[in-house]
Amino acid sequence: MTEVTREMFGHLPQQGGGGAVEKFLLKSDSVKVEIISLGCIITALETKGRDGNFSDIALGFDRLEGYVNKHPYFGATIGRVANRIANGKFMVEGKEYKLALNNPPNSLHGGNKGFDKVLWTPEVLLNGIRFSRTSPAGEEGYPGELKVWVTYTLHGGELAINYRAQSSNTTPISLTNHAYFNLAGQGSHDIYNHEVSIEADFYLPVDDNTLIPTGEVVAVQDTAFDLRKPVELGRHMQKFQLSGFDHTFCLERSEARRYCARAHHPPSGRTMEVYTTQPGIQFYTGNFLDGSLEGKGGSVYPKHSAFCLETQNWPDAVNKPRFPSALLRPGEEYNHTTWLKFTVA
Repeated sequence: MTEVTREMFGHLPQQGGGGAVEKFLLKSDSVKVEIISLGCIITALETKGRDGNFSDIALGFDRLEGYVNKHPYFGATIGRVANRIANGKFMVEGKEYKLALNNPPNSLHGGNKGFDKVLWTPEVLLNGIRFSRTSPAGEEGYPGELKVWVTYTLHGGELAINYRAQSSNTTPISLTNHAYFNLAGQGSHDIYNHEVSIEADFYLPVDDNTLIPTGEVVAVQDTAFDLRKPVELGRHMQKFQLSGFDHTFCLERSEARRYCARAHHPPSGRTMEVYTTQPGIQFYTGNFLDGSLEGKGGSVYPKHSAFCLETQNWPDAVNKPRFPSALLRPGEEYNHTTWLKFTVA
């Protein structure tokens, strides 16, 4: 049985439109998750280690101010389109749309004020919380009015995140959650002793300067991107002289739930498995963290102090016809779920 409680987390500044931000705690015997109504952000996620004690494994801030100020999308719901859109433009049904270049020369994670920076309307459920909002036509340059629902439910050691959307006009969409994890506990210095595996035979190479996929779909066999068997991150990155991962791995295309990734921290025994209905997963090793932000409990977050496993569509799919379609049309429903399963091994 999951316990769901709510409390006030703070108020947004008046110059940004104001509004009360609530925090919701979902609690089972083995997992505790805190989520706020600003950006549907996961602000804390506690799981048990081999010693039976809880630790918070998600990076973030103690107070609302941290999430209002500029930060690297800690724990946030990303939309309308996760990841990068090349040159901030795309064509839909013969019309060109231009977006903010908030990650020059690209548009990133929905633009200047994406889904991570807006207040959502909460509805408490038996085992979780559902957030909803309507993204007006033209918001951040995207076509169509988009109705969106993001639902978090907790069952024992498994957190499910479901994304649904309906649009009045054809629009690109790719929703994800951008939680940063360190299974040793947030505030731990690095993730080099984590073991990671990803169930993918192919990955998307990116342009070194823009991080936009080149359009190629390349086999992982005999490359640094072959993570089909667990690798210890520090040793693996050293072996291949990698500065980190920030790449999409191509998953089997199916509408059914399927296993796609696993992270394990041998010292604590904490393990996280990822299941999804999405066609891709972005593996990111916190390459742009630089220790400049003060997080929870006064922690600082240096490079490689966390990882993200973001289930999503392939980046820049709206500009690449060979990639899985990112378009949602009137009368259709976007509906994807990702499950994070926490165990001790």
